[in-house]
Amino acid sequence: MGRWEPGAKDRLREAALALYLEHGFEQTMAADIAERAGVTVRTFFRHFADKREVLFDESSELLEKSLATLDAALPTVSTLDAVAAALDTAAGMIGSDRELAQKRHTVIMADANLRERELIKQAYMSAALADGLRRRGIGDAEASLASETGLAVFRVAFQRWVDATEDLDLRDAMRQSFAQLRSLTASS
Repeated sequence: MGRWEPGAKDRLREAALALYLEHGFEQTMAADIAERAGVTVRTFFRHFADKREVLFDESSELLEKSLATLDAALPTVSTLDAVAAALDTAAGMIGSDRELAQKRHTVIMADANLRERELIKQAYMSAALADGLRRRGIGDAEASLASETGLAVFRVAFQRWVDATEDLDLRDAMRQSFAQLRSLTASS
């Protein structure tokens, strides 16, 4: 395949994930990824700032769309339901390709630095959601609690989804997890 063929970014992502799974993240270089994808190293760096960004480059779009959903939530929606709606948007984006998500998750969980990066991205998402709630007039403590709780629910649902042997939709797993949370808190 020629290096000028369309879809270079997707080929680079596929090549990177395959190499990360075969050889490990640390042992894989950008040049290896470019070679496997059939492009130049320069093309790799046109698409990704570094080899970590192959795994995290869609974070800003995910955050942007989630915040747009939060901002669009009706004022009558509860704080937690507004967070759930925002995270449902994220689940819709991530949940479209379970195999890709499973590979990405495997790579991240195998490397301490990548796990740390994932946690930082999640903390940033939580802080951004809390800020969005504050813009809606929600107090500091409630905004922080709702956003952190929402991210915890999302993590549980995501893990359930990537580990599932049956056909499971990420959005459904998340909705079920929010329902379980509501059930837990109602019985207290």
